[in-house]
Amino acid sequence: MALPNDRYYIDRIMEGDSQAFAPLVDRYKNLVYTLALRMVKNTEEAEEAAQDTFVKVFRSLEKFKGESKFSTWIYRIAYNTCLDRIKKHKSVPLAVAIDDYGTRQLRSTENVLDTLDDEERHRVMQECLQQLPGEDAFLLTLYYFEEQSLEEIAKVIGIKANNVKIKLFRCRKKLGEILRAKLEPEIISEYERERK
Repeated sequence: MALPNDRYYIDRIMEGDSQAFAPLVDRYKNLVYTLALRMVKNTEEAEEAAQDTFVKVFRSLEKFKGESKFSTWIYRIAYNTCLDRIKKHKSVPLAVAIDDYGTRQLRSTENVLDTLDDEERHRVMQECLQQLPGEDAFLLTLYYFEEQSLEEIAKVIGIKANNVKIKLFRCRKKLGEILRAKLEPEIISEYERERK
């Protein structure tokens, strides 16, 4: 039996049934925490940001008009909550040089990743995402792991879809540089030699 959609729970909450919020929290809590962790890079901060997100969602539920998916709306609140926490703590994001990292190196790194088994590839990707600046990891998570469209991500972070595409390209390059440094250089060199 399929679970009711988000609108069902939202309507019940709006009618005064505050207990109907629990299924929405259950549905989105893992992802909100993951997104928060990607941005703030600290488990305690991520837990607090996730809790703050759900408090804000509950308090402003009447503002949700249904113009976007409910998940997009929650991600936007999570994103803004994390940005506020980052600004409050004035943490400096990790800088990754991308100027010398071209499309060929990106493809080589992706192809090396393809040679790893699923579990190892997942582990490597998670470790490398943790090294990215928070906003970059957030964007890549929404696009690649949550399969959000460019338009949905644009609504989450408040920019145009074309700008999201540019940001995602830059994020991928940064991730590629981190992956390249993480993976054994011999493996990549060997692969590049075979491709010549």
